[in-house]
Amino acid sequence: MKLTCTQSELNTNLSLVNRAVPSRPTHPVLGNVLLQADAKNQRVSLTAFDLSLGLQTSFNANVEADGAIAIPAKLFNDIVSRLPEGDITLDDSLSETESDAHTESLSITLTSTSGQYKMRGMNSEDFPELPQIEDGMVVKLPVEALIEGLGGSLFATSADETKQVLTGVHLMVQEDSLEFAATDGHRLAVVETLNAKPTSEEDEDQPSDETQPGEETPSSFELTVPARTLRELERMLGLSESSDTVALQFEVGQIIFQGGNHRLTSRTLEGQYPAYRQLIPGQFQRQVAIPRRQLLSAVERIAVLADQKNNIVKFDIDAQAQTIDLTVETQDVGSARESLSAQVTGESIEIAFNVKYLIDGLKALSTSDIQLQMNAANTPVILTPLGGLKMTYLIMPVQIRD
Repeated sequence: MKLTCTQSELNTNLSLVNRAVPSRPTHPVLGNVLLQADAKNQRVSLTAFDLSLGLQTSFNANVEADGAIAIPAKLFNDIVSRLPEGDITLDDSLSETESDAHTESLSITLTSTSGQYKMRGMNSEDFPELPQIEDGMVVKLPVEALIEGLGGSLFATSADETKQVLTGVHLMVQEDSLEFAATDGHRLAVVETLNAKPTSEEDEDQPSDETQPGEETPSSFELTVPARTLRELERMLGLSESSDTVALQFEVGQIIFQGGNHRLTSRTLEGQYPAYRQLIPGQFQRQVAIPRRQLLSAVERIAVLADQKNNIVKFDIDAQAQTIDLTVETQDVGSARESLSAQVTGESIEIAFNVKYLIDGLKALSTSDIQLQMNAANTPVILTPLGGLKMTYLIMPVQIRD
């Protein structure tokens, strides 16, 4: 194998796939990145796989000879990221070790404008293949809709591995819409976006033999995808244009996202996702409209004094004065109060929130004005944007103790 590419191109793609390399690989080859060179198409592909999450990316290069080798991921990345900009030549060779004439080891030589590096590698045939889905369904999803949905839901997933299904985002794909839902048991984020386009043989991002003519695609389906997978998808989408589409291919237990030159494979999460729609009240006795940035800034300022043990901020919503008073009282530290103007409908109420959950939701809402809807001090509160993205953020109040 012999190829020449730019340092920036190699570094960008290597940094992307490196995130799928396990920190403690269960098998030595999993600590490697698979490098494959294709002279016919003048392309280079990089692959990393931890047996659950797989990332593959490809880019143009001057390939003089085909070949493949598994290279230690951390070492490879550390070297390439420190090299100066300019062309890099990669040339692998098969050589006998000095200690044993009958033992062969693979190595690759990297040459740049600054010098030459030689790294031991492993046989590419030892690297596990990424999962393939032969008979699964395929849909095309707009990049813009995916970015919006992930940005408004990922933050609300649980970090508790004992509640595994809650560590992912529940994705519902319908004929003309996408719905993302995430909850950790204390808050719930639901985002609805438009223009999910089911497809079959017209899917140009998939090999023609993966979707046969006449194959039916479902009008709707749902599955739960690990948050870690979707964070990598977010990074992958960051390299795409907002007008692009991503092909989603799935079957029971496995999902593949293919966008442009990037491919992400992952297992899906097993288990029944909670019936989250039942948690959202159908009507509200009180509504508050307020500029989002104004409220977020006040909460962030006052949170400095919030007790790190419980992080509680109290809202005194005054319907007559059309104001919200935010107060924090922290024993042995101090107290704080801020007052904001708001449009209050319904009766006055005192209610308290976990500061972190409140800030997370206010950051995820993207519009200039938002609405808080509530019934009582101990029932769910809904935050929604006024205009723009259709997002619902449910947060449970904290009990106020006198």
